[in-house]
Amino acid sequence: MTRHEGASPPPGHGTPASGGEQVSRLNQGFSFRAAFSMAFADVSPIVALYAIFTLGLFAAGPAFLWAFPVVLAGQLLVALVFGELASRWPYAGSVYQWARHVRGTSWGWVAAWAYSWGLTLALSTLAYGAAGFLLPAVGVSDPSHTATTGTAIAILAAGSITNMVGRTVLKVMVVASIACEIIGSVGLSTVLLLFHRVNPVHVLFDGFGTQSAGSWLGGPMLIAVAYVGWSFVGFEAAGSIAEEVDKPERNVPKAIILSLLCVAAIVMYSSIALVLSIPHLNKVMAAKTGDPVTDTLVTQFGSGIGRPLLVLFVIGFLSSFLAVQAAVSRCLWASARDNALPVSRRLEKLAGPERLPVNAIALTGVVAAVFVLLSGSNLYGALVNFTTMGFQIAFAVPVVGAAVTRLRGKWQPGAFSLGRWGTPVTLLAALWTIAQTINIAWPRASMGDTWYLRWSMILTTAVLTVLGAVVFAAVRGRIRRPLADRLTTTGPADSTPPASAAPAIDLRRESA
Repeated sequence: MTRHEGASPPPGHGTPASGGEQVSRLNQGFSFRAAFSMAFADVSPIVALYAIFTLGLFAAGPAFLWAFPVVLAGQLLVALVFGELASRWPYAGSVYQWARHVRGTSWGWVAAWAYSWGLTLALSTLAYGAAGFLLPAVGVSDPSHTATTGTAIAILAAGSITNMVGRTVLKVMVVASIACEIIGSVGLSTVLLLFHRVNPVHVLFDGFGTQSAGSWLGGPMLIAVAYVGWSFVGFEAAGSIAEEVDKPERNVPKAIILSLLCVAAIVMYSSIALVLSIPHLNKVMAAKTGDPVTDTLVTQFGSGIGRPLLVLFVIGFLSSFLAVQAAVSRCLWASARDNALPVSRRLEKLAGPERLPVNAIALTGVVAAVFVLLSGSNLYGALVNFTTMGFQIAFAVPVVGAAVTRLRGKWQPGAFSLGRWGTPVTLLAALWTIAQTINIAWPRASMGDTWYLRWSMILTTAVLTVLGAVVFAAVRGRIRRPLADRLTTTGPADSTPPASAAPAIDLRRESA
């Protein structure tokens, strides 16, 4: 194995590169299980389900559940491509590193810019959502906006400190929260199916009057696909911490793919259980108001389920928060290590016995806190809508870049390889990311009552594009060579790094 294929430097030291250059590297402290847990928590079945279930149900009826396998198929293609990219370039920063190494500096910068904004906005929504559940869970009924905002900022501070303390604390908290999520989600869903099912199975194919032009495969299902897209993102988080994972060229691809499949299975199982257990489904679909998830659980289990349910939601949102912050901070740190940000010298610093990017972590917390202070305003609503868009752009850039590289015949596999299926899978993944990006950005009445909320994704993307172009122009001339080039003594600055010295895993002979 060559040094640039994921070898870890000695603790507390940089890695020597060509010409005597010292390249800062993160210490390895995560196993495959920890990488899987981080990606699983980033997606979070509870957050993935609660965030979109009501929206999907009201948009396309119970038939919206069929959007899950559609989105899963598309995202699985993306996950497979990410697995190949992560195996080839197992460096901190995931989409940034993959896009930059596969297509060049500008591609990588665009991916990092969209990813950083999208995930930082997600931090604010996760903290605010957790606060909204935490206060009632501790007995605060009808909390004020000020109380919720203050609690959200406190959660941001506590979560940031947790991410700064060390990997051990982070791993323990993430694993504990995942255990609670799985027990809560799967346990509740199983009980609902066995003892509280009130609707026949055929309602899963019913649009309840939401059909467009006589077919539920029309507009409403496209809306449902856009909503479900939020449920199946975050699996790339295992790639964001790749440098910190043992044997990342093999473990990270497995963590990316397995986390997506596991979360998808739980979310789809829970969604089916909920739909089949909704009392008076006809009335719920006619009214299209309220919270069908909470109402169903309270009706079926009694009011005593209220507080445990709130605690479960808090755990889900907090675990997702910790994983998302870990992912976005690594992307910022990786960009700063390449001198690709205005304050790179500060952001690239590592501190503490475990050499963590504390400044990058702190920055994400501070920016997210600013967004929380905007909560309740139309501006905040417009910004939050960009969260999913940021993910989609960040996913599309490296996937499309990989497709272009394959079409030009320049792709070289790493330790994880799709073999002869690599090119068709990558091309299909590229088409999926482009189509889903357009679908998510499409202005719809469901996105808001005013025109600027309906066009918010396109408007915020345009504004951030202009701002990004200004920042990129300011730093472009000083951006260092790609990391793989700096970690090897061979190859010019703009060339594609050599393939991994490790033998490729062909999926036709060995399981991923």
